[in-house]
Amino acid sequence: MSENGGSPEVRHRLPDRLLHWVMAFAVIVLGATAFLPIVGIKFEWVPLHWMAGVLLTLAVLFHLYRVFVVHGIWEMTPAADDVREVIRDLRGAGHEDLSEAKYDALQKSYHTAASLTVLVLVVTGLLMLAKIDTVFWRRDPAILTDQTWGIVYVLHGAASLILLFLFIVHVYFAFLPEHRAFLVSMLRGRGPQKSRMGKT
Repeated sequence: MSENGGSPEVRHRLPDRLLHWVMAFAVIVLGATAFLPIVGIKFEWVPLHWMAGVLLTLAVLFHLYRVFVVHGIWEMTPAADDVREVIRDLRGAGHEDLSEAKYDALQKSYHTAASLTVLVLVVTGLLMLAKIDTVFWRRDPAILTDQTWGIVYVLHGAASLILLFLFIVHVYFAFLPEHRAFLVSMLRGRGPQKSRMGKT
């Protein structure tokens, strides 16, 4: 809530909310085009997959711009108080003498895991674009050796499975009653300013 007791302040600005849903759309399309053919649903998945991958790459670049130019990197960077928060949660203690933060320790940890996973997917996915023909370029798989391609495929596949797990976890926690305000803030913008309530 705002200091004057009115409606909650803006937690997520419109560009960040749009970015979130664009990334969600890209991840859903990537997941569907990657895993549905494995379970026997046949369709022309390659064009949809690489176009969604390019969309995700552009969204990541825009997110990095927002992080480094608009918000600052420290808002989501784990700090000493986040470690203390986890220890106190394990002990059942309070957070009264910890600093307030927009994102708590678990949110920051999740973001770090998702960021690293998506970066692996983007880098390996961009390399794999060299193996398909598009209207923009001709395939050239000779840019890497067979052994290196094997590593790229393993990293891409492993990161895909990790991201699928993280996506399921994200959706699950978003719909928990105690997290409903955070879900609403990603739709409407307004929501709680602090995820960890401690000293000001």
